[in-house]
Amino acid sequence: MQIPRLIVSFHTSEVRVAARVIDERRPYLAFSTSEADVSVSTTGGGPVTDADLALAREIYSAAARYLADCERLHAEQSATGKAIDQTAA
Repeated sequence: MQIPRLIVSFHTSEVRVAARVIDERRPYLAFSTSEADVSVSTTGGGPVTDADLALAREIYSAAARYLADCERLHAEQSATGKAIDQTAA
């Protein structure tokens, strides 16, 4: 028997991101669009474990890399766009 697998991709800047704590004991991270909601919370919805901390650190690291890549590509695209604009003028 194969375990069901769900893949969710957001290809829009219209994603809302929130991080909260439920009942002062259960943190969660949520990504939402008008089409979908995805959330990550602690193991079994219970107390924070070492595994939860490891996952939170992975998410933090991946988000930092995503930000760095977005900033780098945006800067490169802006520089290329300006070079094209100056050549056309």
